[in-house]
Amino acid sequence: MKALSQKRRHPLAAIALLLLGLLVTGGLYAVATTVNQAKASTSFSSSDVEEGGKLFAANCATCHGMGASGSKDAPSLVGVGAAAVDFQVGTGRMPMQMNGPQAYQKPAQFNDEQTHQLAAYVASLGAGPAIPEEGLLDEKGDAAAGGELFRTNCAMCHNAAAAGGALTRGKFAPALAGVSGKHIYEAMVSGPQNMPVFSDANVSPEGKRDIITFLKQIESNGSPGGADLGALGPVSEGLFVWIAGLGVIIAFTIWLTSRTS
Repeated sequence: MKALSQKRRHPLAAIALLLLGLLVTGGLYAVATTVNQAKASTSFSSSDVEEGGKLFAANCATCHGMGASGSKDAPSLVGVGAAAVDFQVGTGRMPMQMNGPQAYQKPAQFNDEQTHQLAAYVASLGAGPAIPEEGLLDEKGDAAAGGELFRTNCAMCHNAAAAGGALTRGKFAPALAGVSGKHIYEAMVSGPQNMPVFSDANVSPEGKRDIITFLKQIESNGSPGGADLGALGPVSEGLFVWIAGLGVIIAFTIWLTSRTS
């Protein structure tokens, strides 16, 4: 028993255990990476991946590095998935027009086929959120349930009426009017800019469909009560009415006194 205890305390035992742990961890990581790459590549053709790699090397590698491994100017894209690429490139946010606190939406630099190829290439580097299926974008979900989910998870940044709002350090949550259902879904699963990622564990695919349905419904309804002043709420609208109304009263008073004199 004493001899066994001495063997356990041997100085090389800790090194041996450390090496064994590293070998096991490295092996599991290699297997997981291979499985991820296999899963990520199944939904795209090899020609899409190849052409996407060429587009990436010519237009994106300057910032994101060859193989999308990242650099001091931009993060690694390994594992971000096809949805993140389709959103960023499809909305024109990438490639960025200039460095700044946030990438602005602008006309897309690539057409739909090229965007698909870029998404295929990045998806081949590691598994990540996929481009949503058409069935989740049909805008036929439960708008009431979607409204509740939106107010619970999104309204604190995007405004209860999805009119957008300011964030810290020059960033902002954009207005969602005019944004396609596909890009709304992709934003939820990829978490661009300051937006958190809403995985299927947080908001189910059906819940995301309901949110899209709600957003499209309020967009189509417009503002039947008149100008909504950005849908900022009763406080701001009441302040506007107070200031404007007081200004009209003062102007009318000045006009009356000038007439009497």
